[in-house]
Amino acid sequence: MKMTRTDRHQLASAALFLSPWIIGFTVFVALPAILSLYFSLCDYSVLTEPVFIGVGNYTDLTRDALFWKSLWNTILFAGLALPIGTVVSIALALLLNSPMWGKGIMRTIVFLPSLVPLVAMGMLWQYLLNPEYGLINGILQPLGLASPDWLGDPSWTKPGLVLTTLWGTGNAVIIYLASLSEVPRTLYDAARVDGASWWQQILNISLPMISPVIYFNMIIGIITVLQIFALPYVMMGADGEPARSTLFYAMYLFNQAFTYLRMGYASAMAWILFLLIALLTWAGHRASRRHVHYGGA
Repeated sequence: MKMTRTDRHQLASAALFLSPWIIGFTVFVALPAILSLYFSLCDYSVLTEPVFIGVGNYTDLTRDALFWKSLWNTILFAGLALPIGTVVSIALALLLNSPMWGKGIMRTIVFLPSLVPLVAMGMLWQYLLNPEYGLINGILQPLGLASPDWLGDPSWTKPGLVLTTLWGTGNAVIIYLASLSEVPRTLYDAARVDGASWWQQILNISLPMISPVIYFNMIIGIITVLQIFALPYVMMGADGEPARSTLFYAMYLFNQAFTYLRMGYASAMAWILFLLIALLTWAGHRASRRHVHYGGA
């Protein structure tokens, strides 16, 4: 079908309006991704010309004990932070969605901590988790509970960081609140007429109706927790002390790239992280077919 003069004019106008995005995507996303894939196959230190070595970097990674340590630390942290953060954010959203006095003020209080910059948050929680004069242990001690060395005991550093990340659940809470507000009230009215308890209404109405939003937040959460960097870097240092218990994948990648200038090695790590995130996202998509319910389905 031959394009008319009007069609060509509209196509040119569309291309003109899209050009900033196309240029930005090409320069800042597509080109760096292609170059990083090439560098991952090279011995490249930024200061010298890249030398092609094939899969040498990937082979070296399989023998790197710190690589496996950082990967295990990241997976273990994600296994703690993601489900706990999801449960806490949903619970807060359900609480803030119920009739209560000062609901607007409470929502603001829950959301405001998520606006704190990560560096400031890390410095604040260094004080809160201090084993001697920190607020967290100050609350636990009068209750007769354990008062761990959150920042000095390797077995407690990850739970301490999980507590820190809960400070920023306000973003997810707001999204869940918006989704809960769209659930038809007639469903709850019908459930109460049938004698359903509050808990049964949550399980059979609220959670299924907001399941697409839960799925969205879970995928975003997977991407976020697997790339955790700023908080442990500020609170524990670049080496992930104590005993490298907080040496996460992104931190080790950063060290290889910008401390040791092993850019080819770091690029190989970046592509492994990309494949891991893609695999988990695909697995989440497969699981969503059974557990996520859309309004039009």
